[in-house]
Amino acid sequence: MNSNNNRVILVTGAAGFLGGTICRHLIDRGDRVRAFVLPNDPARKYVPAEAEIVEGDLTDMASLEKFFTVEDGTQTICLHIASIVSVNPEYSQKVMDVNVGGTENIINLCLSHKECVKLVYCSSTGAIPELPKGEVIREVENFDSDKVLGCYSQSKAIATQKVLDAVREKGLNACVVHPSGIMGPEDFAVGETTGTLIKIINGEMPAGIDGSFNLCDVRDLADGTIAAIDKGRRGQCYILGNKPVSFKKFCKMISDESGCKPVKMFLPIWAANMMGKIMENKAKKTGKKPLLTTFSVYNLARNNTFDSSKAERELGYRTRSYEETIHDEVQWLKSTGKIA
Repeated sequence: MNSNNNRVILVTGAAGFLGGTICRHLIDRGDRVRAFVLPNDPARKYVPAEAEIVEGDLTDMASLEKFFTVEDGTQTICLHIASIVSVNPEYSQKVMDVNVGGTENIINLCLSHKECVKLVYCSSTGAIPELPKGEVIREVENFDSDKVLGCYSQSKAIATQKVLDAVREKGLNACVVHPSGIMGPEDFAVGETTGTLIKIINGEMPAGIDGSFNLCDVRDLADGTIAAIDKGRRGQCYILGNKPVSFKKFCKMISDESGCKPVKMFLPIWAANMMGKIMENKAKKTGKKPLLTTFSVYNLARNNTFDSSKAERELGYRTRSYEETIHDEVQWLKSTGKIA
């Protein structure tokens, strides 16, 4: 138990997959939690009852001011988890407003509220420039949006640099975590990976793609982020990743665990790319979301080998096996009726 009752942990994105798991883990260890959620967010019902909820928007300073304001003698730490995750690579003003503008607002409030003693910013491995296949991707000290692909990764690169600039120029006490992909139980809003898992189990994926990804158990990411409160060094970045896994192996683990029919066919990258282009062109005409995009193919074709040894050394970060995560996630999907 954490008997520090004069301390409140402020969590943005508390209704999200990672944010919600962080809130549960903090409450389990005895922390006081204040959760920032969007007004009328249907996922707010999954925020633990013990958390104090403040409604607001990252782009609205008045609601953020309320979120940061605490009674005298209380110390706060901010975990900034909220962002718009987009798999569409096209420029989006909304993604920039929330992910960059929202982070600037958080930085300014951390600086103006002297009782806020630390910021842990949740970036993404997507903010780090990709290296050629065969090389291991490690933390970098400077972030440049021109060196990464897709609006989401660009927004995270810009926001991460703003956090580091505030550390160097304004004395902000902050560190950064870079999660890779995310999976695991209790994904109430059913994100990208969970949706893919359900499709595979329900036999709705006629073919996979012969690529790889890097996915972490949400519980391990939550623990790594929480560890950064106490152990993350000022101005430092920490990759929270896992070993890369091929789509083939991932599908096999899912069919072994759930008993579903295995995915038999895996398209080579070049063929998937062609299909992605055709589907994108069709989607432009119909206005419907394409099933496959060239950007999603890129994410499976790219170098997904990240080095988490710094987080292991300094934060005590650990990852469980893909098998264990898939087992727990399948059990959870069954127990919530998301799969039969």
